[in-house]
Amino acid sequence: MEKKPASSYTIRFTDCDPFGHLNNARYLDYFLNAREDHIKTHYNMDLLTYYKQGISWFVGSHEIVYLKPANYNEIVRIQSSLIEATEDGLLVELLMTNEEATHIKSLAWTRFIPVNVKTGRKENHTPDFMEFLRQVHNDAVNVEDGLKKRVSLLIGELKRESAPL
Repeated sequence: MEKKPASSYTIRFTDCDPFGHLNNARYLDYFLNAREDHIKTHYNMDLLTYYKQGISWFVGSHEIVYLKPANYNEIVRIQSSLIEATEDGLLVELLMTNEEATHIKSLAWTRFIPVNVKTGRKENHTPDFMEFLRQVHNDAVNVEDGLKKRVSLLIGELKRESAPL
């Protein structure tokens, strides 16, 4: 099963600041929309189906680093992956690059908390769902190192990949 799904998106005019750069707050919208697309396309997981069953997730936190601007009408590539899964939460990594994936524009870690829609209270993931999460978990990311170290590692990987032989 794909652990790091990715897709392309075009930066829209209405999402940009007067300089033609993607507005900082809009990065989160692009990231969350991409993750929803990825889980639907790659895992056949429709959030509406879960919602109708009384299960949903809310965002507990975002940690984001901006490295290069995403510009109006630019095609960007967004990759998402589950980097931590516990009974009471998920941590998803969201990476935005240029279309060729040679430059990082932004990296975010978003924590999702499972909640019962009817009660509005936190509710742990079921054992069946935890088994599914184990299948899609990207265990190549060391969460303990933190986001800043992760950014450094990714930049280093891109430099090595683009270096002439």
